[in-house]
Amino acid sequence: MTITPSKLSDPTVAALVAAVNAHDKDGFLALLTPDATMSDDGSDRDLQEWIDKEIFDSAGHMDVQTESDGGRSLVVNYRNDAWGEMRTAWRFTVTDGGRISRFETGQA
Repeated sequence: MTITPSKLSDPTVAALVAAVNAHDKDGFLALLTPDATMSDDGSDRDLQEWIDKEIFDSAGHMDVQTESDGGRSLVVNYRNDAWGEMRTAWRFTVTDGGRISRFETGQA
């Protein structure tokens, strides 16, 4: 069963999932701190390059299956035009100001 973004516990993470699914790059970037970082399968990546390739240039979509850690850890069926669908884990670090300073993703 998929958890819709509006039902996720952390409002910042919920907004990020909604932005991915709406292909709203500006909305996605507005949720990040200016110095945000990310990793994919344990390797730090260039954030801008990665989100272009893996999300916005390839029609990325997140179907959230489970959440934990107050909504800051998700298991997602993620799909895009480059790789098809895969089960992925996402972990978010959210600042006191309600912005994401880091996210980590990889196969679940």
